[in-house]
Amino acid sequence: MLAPLRSALLDRAGFRHAFFTREGGVSRGLYRGLNGGLGSDDDPADVAENRARMAAHLGVGPERLLSLYQIHSALAVPVVAPWDSASRPRADAMVTERPGLAIGVGTADCGPVLFADPEARVIGAAHAGWKGALGGVLEATLDGMEALGARRARILAALGPMLSQAHYEVGPEFEARFRAEDPANARFFREGARPGHPHFDLPGYLRARLEHAGIAAIDDLAHCTYADETRFYSYRRKTHRGEADYGRHIAAIVL
Repeated sequence: MLAPLRSALLDRAGFRHAFFTREGGVSRGLYRGLNGGLGSDDDPADVAENRARMAAHLGVGPERLLSLYQIHSALAVPVVAPWDSASRPRADAMVTERPGLAIGVGTADCGPVLFADPEARVIGAAHAGWKGALGGVLEATLDGMEALGARRARILAALGPMLSQAHYEVGPEFEARFRAEDPANARFFREGARPGHPHFDLPGYLRARLEHAGIAAIDDLAHCTYADETRFYSYRRKTHRGEADYGRHIAAIVL
């Protein structure tokens, strides 16, 4: 049975959405559960069945649950009609004002962020890892929504499960890159167990960028993908274990 997480903020505003977990899928082995990753090496039939279950939960047909070819960019694209998996745009965020299209992103440690303007009825979804966030993918999503009639002062955002600071060890060059962008970014790093390997606060960084952008409200679901293997896939956990591949969660919203 599917057991997606939901944002109370988006629920109160009346938006159908889900941050899907591993629970309720048919994938096996490394992908056990609800793997929605079109780019994974999982059995395509299992991925298709998983995605059909997600689409049904959101109240749309499988062909209307849309994903991108994600490239860790700051590119946000408008969506006006469904596409097939072979022609999905290379980008990391989507926006739409069209009813019946479930726009979603795949993650396995990066930050899934869902957006909505309740008055303009415009929605967005962004895949925000450190590279995309630093490059401005959240702001690009907001710009795309505003092009469709939304206003930042009305936009709600929900942050889904992602890698927490406790498990996000980085190297000194990583921290230096953020400090070079803005010295105030030092607040998103803290010393870890290994000297010279600080820990990065991705959820805190995403929240700060959204607050600076001037949106109406932010809901952080505060779940760590690395810490909870039962419910979440994790690229970093896969890397630490030397596993060949990993599953991807889908976070999606629909008008």
